[in-house]
Amino acid sequence: MPLSYSGEGSLRVGQQAPDFTATAVVDQEFKTVKLSDYRGKYVVLFFYPLDFTFVCPTEITAFSDRYEDFKKLNTEILGVSVDSEFSHLAWIQTDRKSGGVGDLNYPLVSDIRKEISAAYNVLDPAAGVALRGLFIIDKDSLIQHATINNLAFGRSVDETLRTLQAIQYVQSHPDEVCPAGWQPGDQTLVPSPEGSKVYFAAL
Repeated sequence: MPLSYSGEGSLRVGQQAPDFTATAVVDQEFKTVKLSDYRGKYVVLFFYPLDFTFVCPTEITAFSDRYEDFKKLNTEILGVSVDSEFSHLAWIQTDRKSGGVGDLNYPLVSDIRKEISAAYNVLDPAAGVALRGLFIIDKDSLIQHATINNLAFGRSVDETLRTLQAIQYVQSHPDEVCPAGWQPGDQTLVPSPEGSKVYFAAL
């Protein structure tokens, strides 16, 4: 199944997110998922190396446990690995105490052909798996945030949520920008010499 992205080099923020069609496990059923179906919503698209491993279930269950926080922000979560949909299903049907992830609140997508991982430039060819890439895609299918961790350490759901909130804030307040560590309710900056003085004078 061909992907729509035909650019060269590294995928960058501000670019259109590569569309894809793939099989996913949703509520313990196999369903076809298209990224383009989520247009009009924000999407947190994250890649992980393999099912039935060690760091991965901590991330996957953490995102599932916080799913409602993302849903309130008009955001869907999609997890992707190079495993088959059958492996995904077996992992979901395995209890968390036994190394599984249990029922999840969002789809796990199968990238068994490794096309999605390659399109998002997170595929590690030597290992044959995806690195821990995470992309926040906005309502117009533009990539607004991208991070890639190596295999041995996981990501922060809290930081993903904070970044998503900052993206949504500046998109709804185009004359403002968010400083480092910004949280909802914190002061923002007006990106001009005079406007920034107001922010720095209050520090």
